[in-house]
Amino acid sequence: MIQANGLTKFYGDRPAIRDVTFEVKKGEILGFLGPNGAGKTTTMRILTGFLPPTSGSATVAGFDVFTHPLEVKRRVGYMPENPPVYNEMVVSAYLYFAARIKGVPRNRLKQAFEAAIEKCSLTEVTGRLVGHLSRGYKQRVGLAQALIHDPDVLVLDEPTFGLDPEQIHEIRGLIKSLGGEHTIILSTHILPEVTMTCQRVVIINEGRVVTAESLEALSSQAMTSEKIAVKLKSTESGVLEKLRSIPGVSSVAQEDGGSFIIEAELGKDIREEIARMAVEKGWGLLELKAIAPSLEEIYLDRISRERKT
Repeated sequence: MIQANGLTKFYGDRPAIRDVTFEVKKGEILGFLGPNGAGKTTTMRILTGFLPPTSGSATVAGFDVFTHPLEVKRRVGYMPENPPVYNEMVVSAYLYFAARIKGVPRNRLKQAFEAAIEKCSLTEVTGRLVGHLSRGYKQRVGLAQALIHDPDVLVLDEPTFGLDPEQIHEIRGLIKSLGGEHTIILSTHILPEVTMTCQRVVIINEGRVVTAESLEALSSQAMTSEKIAVKLKSTESGVLEKLRSIPGVSSVAQEDGGSFIIEAELGKDIREEIARMAVEKGWGLLELKAIAPSLEEIYLDRISRERKT
């Protein structure tokens, strides 16, 4: 659905992005992740036809962003970090206005308006001034204007910026519900945003793509050992040493109470042996689970590797 090949953008002699290459499949939610100033917004503006690159190419839904920009814009809904809403307009009037400038036919205006209102849960506020809405509802209105023409692709730049925890949860749920029906690029520097909503991630740093993988693949690549979390009812002396004696275990760290973090050789599953030992010794096994690397650990690892090269 989206293909970026070697996108490069210079401002004067300063490169904002360099050789950015990635693809997004139809119906996929892609997390575009990177620190502030990494080049995320520049890339989004190029893909949506708002900014020409210095070199490289990009296609959206089969149309070249640079030779067929109007065709691309018909198929893209864009919500920048600060939604392009007019505070002095009523929500319904604003969305009808957005639909008209995006080329929605007159005989489909009402249908498009009602669909966007339903998807973004704005029924209760359609008669209110945009300027009187909470930040969360303004974000919903901004997302509704991006959806009003039923685009194939949604590009969302920091969609939960400035929201409180409850509003963030609501917007994340809304974005996730739109996946499959729309192809989505979610640009953010907030790691939980990607974990909660995306299937695949592109990490960009200092204008370059560091990695482009599924979250599952990234997690597997980042693993250098097997980590197991264990919680026991018993805290008797000798538990630590007995856990260390299990073949393949390289280290055991005791945390609060009867909690332990056990590290073993990569590819060696020791959970069955831990469970057997816990039953035999009467320790009272309360919890036993594998620990995968967090996105934060993966992200920091990839960024640090990039800085060393």
